[in-house]
Amino acid sequence: MPATVEKSIAAQPAGPGFWAPLILGWLVPGGGHLLLRRPIRAALIFISVVTMFFLGIAMQGKLYGGAKDILDLLGLAGDLGSGLCFALSKLLGWGADSVQVTTADYGTRFMVMAGLLNVMAAVDAHNLSIGRKQDLP
Repeated sequence: MPATVEKSIAAQPAGPGFWAPLILGWLVPGGGHLLLRRPIRAALIFISVVTMFFLGIAMQGKLYGGAKDILDLLGLAGDLGSGLCFALSKLLGWGADSVQVTTADYGTRFMVMAGLLNVMAAVDAHNLSIGRKQDLP
């Protein structure tokens, strides 16, 4: 890592604003980028993640609620990455407990990938906020 980037990262205080883009970006897809005043990127992330997640719900995909083995644990981690979409789905009882139709397996993958995409976007917002990453002009 270049010395200027290391100095700018080290100079950042680790206060509540330091983690805000990461946490908000995880809870609300695109929220971290919206906080950083990048509304177009925030809207694209929000539309992508929410559409993928709820298409998975519509395909009767399995929503992981517990971890019985390592694969279930990985699926749960992917689903948790969707933030409030996962919480809302659990609260309303959406999502299947097990795969019962052919399209449900695709739906399960859609929901897990939506969560992973959201985690990547939240980390991207955090890296932009601390100066580790620069936006293209």
